[in-house]
Formats: sequence, structure tokens, C-alpha cells
Amino acid sequence: MPTDIENFVAQDGREDAVAEVRRKIDESGVKYIYYQFASVTGRIMGKGAPADHWERFCRKGFQLVYGSTANLFTDRHGEYIGYGAEATELIGLPDVETFQVLPWDPKTARVFCTLFRGREEPEDPGAYLTSDCRGNLKRIHREFEERTGFHLKIGTEPEMMWLKTNPDGTPSVDGMTKPYCYHIDQFSELQPLIHRIMEYSSAMGLDMIQGDHEDAPGQLELNWQFDRAELTADRLTTYRQICRQVGREFNAFPCFMPKPFTGVSANGCHHNMSLWDRSDTNVFLPEGDDPRMPSKIGLAAIGGVLEHLSALTCITSPTVNSYRRLWDAGFWAPLFADWGFQNRTTALRVSSPDRFEYRSVDSAVNPYLSFAALIKAMGDGIQRNLDPGPPEERNIYNAMAEGKEVKKIPMNLGDALRALDADEVVRSAMPGDMYRVFEHYKRDEWERFCAAVTDWDVKEYLDILP
Repeated sequence: MPTDIENFVAQDGREDAVAEVRRKIDESGVKYIYYQFASVTGRIMGKGAPADHWERFCRKGFQLVYGSTANLFTDRHGEYIGYGAEATELIGLPDVETFQVLPWDPKTARVFCTLFRGREEPEDPGAYLTSDCRGNLKRIHREFEERTGFHLKIGTEPEMMWLKTNPDGTPSVDGMTKPYCYHIDQFSELQPLIHRIMEYSSAMGLDMIQGDHEDAPGQLELNWQFDRAELTADRLTTYRQICRQVGREFNAFPCFMPKPFTGVSANGCHHNMSLWDRSDTNVFLPEGDDPRMPSKIGLAAIGGVLEHLSALTCITSPTVNSYRRLWDAGFWAPLFADWGFQNRTTALRVSSPDRFEYRSVDSAVNPYLSFAALIKAMGDGIQRNLDPGPPEERNIYNAMAEGKEVKKIPMNLGDALRALDADEVVRSAMPGDMYRVFEHYKRDEWERFCAAVTDWDVKEYLDILP
């Protein structure tokens, strides 16, 4: 029986697509190609090679150690996360349709890759590598669509803060603008950056639609058109790479840290989601007389997300710093498992009759993991016909003061890790090695934080006695 890698290389039309890219390479003068994939944290990893070898990489791929899917990072005990030094090497093969020339460096192109186990592995040779979060999303989405007839379309709201740089080029903790939300003058101060981002984004296939200055120093949100989950994940990843390049050109630092400042809003990355059937009809649209109420399918999907919100939080608020966003009160960060119409105090908001907004997610999110987990949660809601209850139209804090009982999401990474470990549905979005790698990485991150002496500790306790 052919292996996954053999089936991948032999896909119908792939050879023609490889030849078409060769024509683009020759016509555009591309000399170098980045073969890239996403790690467990969403960092872009991979290799570069001269464009002369395009066909060979498409047939045989590149090799890299398994641990590169975990940023080749060591834990606080000095052990490599996910895979030891004795592990063999993965194979990365280009998804040819993702080939694009970099608009800031026309001699260089990039292509996303799918990862496989080595061909000579004694166990599952040539199989899909399960610690490949991008490959997992594609396969999970495909299985969901085959089983239910629905596919997920999603758009993101990628907030980030543009910071000034120090004389040595390192980022400062000083925003380039004042924290005036929706203020056109502050937006205009960033316009040279915005123009360059828009130019590069459009060249790389992002259909840019709108943007604004948010309410933190240097905080910018630029949006592009929603699409299928795997396409949006690639575009968010591309957008982050574009911002880093523009930062180099303008001597500025694009900061995707969730909460670099206390007392102002954090960087969120709200996910706006809808399910579509095989005829490309949105199945969230209202069915009855209430123009705001989602369909039965939509309500069940909301019920699934609320049912699994605690475990989802570990994936969508994935860092120690993410939970500073939840503790710094007064900035609309959603802490409670409820939903409503235009209610920004709940975890889910029906922002429009055709979609709902998942709000418990920040700028550090790995979209390949979050989209896969949300597919699993919504699928469970649909399968079990989970009732999310009536929409909450009150401010959730007022509703609770009036006696409503609402479940609170985890308030630190340690509690979120425990919630994820207890939730088989959400864990199934990280099959095979993926959950083990993620849990090891994030458990170590939490333990390193717990073991660290911070500036707060010193200020609070240095002169504690007598």
C-alpha cells in the first residue's frame, strides 16, 4: 500500500502545477525559495534553497529534525521538547499552490510545506507527521467536511502594537502613538506603515478590507476578507511575516505579545466564524422570524464552543502573558462562558446574523491549532445538539449580580492546561504527537514562570521583614 508521502507526491495535477511554478520562477527571476512550516507556537520554521532545485524539493522534499516543530527548544531541565536528539528527521514537501514571490525581495519566494515521517522510519514510514499543526488542520477540516457536509469559514481581527525601537535596534516598550481608540489622527501617524503593509499583503493574496487604530499605544488592526479555515490560517501567518518585514524597513517593532502594557487593552485576535454547506450556503443564517437568532445548527455549534470553552482557552490564550489580559479589569476581555447579541462581555458574540465572534483569543494564538480545536468543539455541539441557552443581553457582570450563575474560564495557563488535559474532544484536535509536544512546551513555560523571580516579587518582598 502506498504511503502518505507517496500519495501526496502523486496527486492529480501536481506535476503540472510544479511545472507552472517553474515557469513563474524563470519569468520573474526568482533565485531562492523558503520552504516553510508552522511550529507548535505558530513560529515559521523551515529551510531555504536555490530555486534551481525546485523540482527536486517537490519530489523528495527537505529534511529537518522532528524537534523543529517545537522550535528546537529545550525545557528547564535541558531536555529537548517533543523529540530527543536521537529522533530521526521529518520530510517537508511543498504545497505547490502556496508558492508566492516576496514583494519586498523579488528574487526570493516562499512556499508552505506539509510534513511527513521519514521514509526509512521503522514505524509508520512516510506517514503524515502528527506534530505538523498546519497539516493537522487540513486533515481535520477535510474529515469534518466529509462527515457533516459543512466547512468552516473564518476571519480574524489581528491586533498588534507598533513599538519604537531603541538606538541599538532592540524593541522598546513604548508605543509609536497614543492610546486613542478609533482616532484618525493616530491612525494617520501609522499611515506610512499601513500603506506598505497593504501593498505587500495585496501582492501576497490578502484581500484587505478595513482597519483602525485600537485603544492601546501604537495598536493597529488591519483586516482582510474571511475564507476557509486553512486559507485564513496561512494568511494570518503571512500577515505576521509581512509586519515583521515592514518593521525592519521603518525601524519599528510589530509586537504580537498579548499584554505588553498594564492599564490599557491587550492584543486580541477575535475569530469570526460561520459554517457553510456543500452548495456554499451559510448554515448559521436565521431560520425563524427573529433576524438575530442563528439557525439550529448555529446554536448547536455555539453550544459546543461553550461546552469546551475551558479547554479551548488553553489553545487560544496560549501564553503566561495571555492571562494578564483577563486579570486587567475593564477592557472587555471575556471571562465567562456565555453568549449574546452584540454582547462584548461574553465569550461569544453574535456579531452579525451570519456569523459569531469567538472572543477568548489573543494575538499569540497559533491559528492552525485554534481553528482545528474550534472545528472539533463545534462538531461535538452539532453531533450532540447542545443547547447554549438563551442569549444574554445584559452586561454579564450585571447579570451575575442579579443571580445568574455562569462558568468562568481558566485564569492562568496552569489551570488551562488542566482543563485541556480533561477534555478529550479538544485534545482530539491535536492527534498523535501533537498534544504531547504542545503539553510539554506549555507545561515547561508555566513551570519556568512559576520558578522565576520577577520585578514584582522584588518590589513586593525585598524589604518584607522585620
